[in-house]
Amino acid sequence: MEKKFPLSIEFIYQLFALILIIIIVHAAYVAVIRPQADAILAQQAAGLQAGESQVTERSVFVLIRDFEQEACFILMFWALAIMAYKGVVTIRQRSLLQQDLIPLAEGVRILPEDTRELSRQIQALPPHQSNALLPRALLAALHRFSTTRNIQDAADATHAYCTAEAERLESELSMIRYIAWAIPSVGFIGTVRGIGQALGQAHKAIEGDIFDVTTSLGVAFNSTLIALLISIVLMFLLHQLQSLQEHYVLDAEAYCEEKLTRQLHTQ
Repeated sequence: MEKKFPLSIEFIYQLFALILIIIIVHAAYVAVIRPQADAILAQQAAGLQAGESQVTERSVFVLIRDFEQEACFILMFWALAIMAYKGVVTIRQRSLLQQDLIPLAEGVRILPEDTRELSRQIQALPPHQSNALLPRALLAALHRFSTTRNIQDAADATHAYCTAEAERLESELSMIRYIAWAIPSVGFIGTVRGIGQALGQAHKAIEGDIFDVTTSLGVAFNSTLIALLISIVLMFLLHQLQSLQEHYVLDAEAYCEEKLTRQLHTQ
């Protein structure tokens, strides 16, 4: 008996994508971002100690230097990788809508006796296509029509398959929604950490050294700022992906109605 591999391709993809993103983002922080940010902060601190009065420009490196921002970027790129995978799969499946999976001559009707041959043609599709929503919905309608010889039952089978697929796609977006929710939470953690550091260094501000206090407050506000910006971008892209999937399910049901259900005839 052939054993099925317990892990899906999508799960393996998500796992390796997360590992790769962690390595790349952390390497970028260690090699570029934090050294640049530390150099800028050191220059600003030296200027303050020298008594220079100047307006310091906000640097992108300083804005994203802390651990909370690094975690937010890791989660963002991971969510983008998951959405890219789901988007590519949906676009590939949408391409089946351009194919004539029920080839019929003009004016030809589908009788219950014809369903077996049509089912064989759909089952002959490559595995990556036969597992898509459209072929499965067509097969379900053909099998139901062959068994009951009722057109309404075939239409109900198509609708049930499309409804179940829509619910499945909706549930699979829960991880992306969790990431989009978790990113602002990570930013708020940075805010609490930065404010705590600033309060712990309040005695320095009383003595006239405000650089460490302002740096800690920068951690607090920068982490929240970056997290909220990333969350806004992710929610927009998530909405676009969800819209793409919903339109695919609706178009697949319409395809079944036009290409199959309207052609069914009991005699």
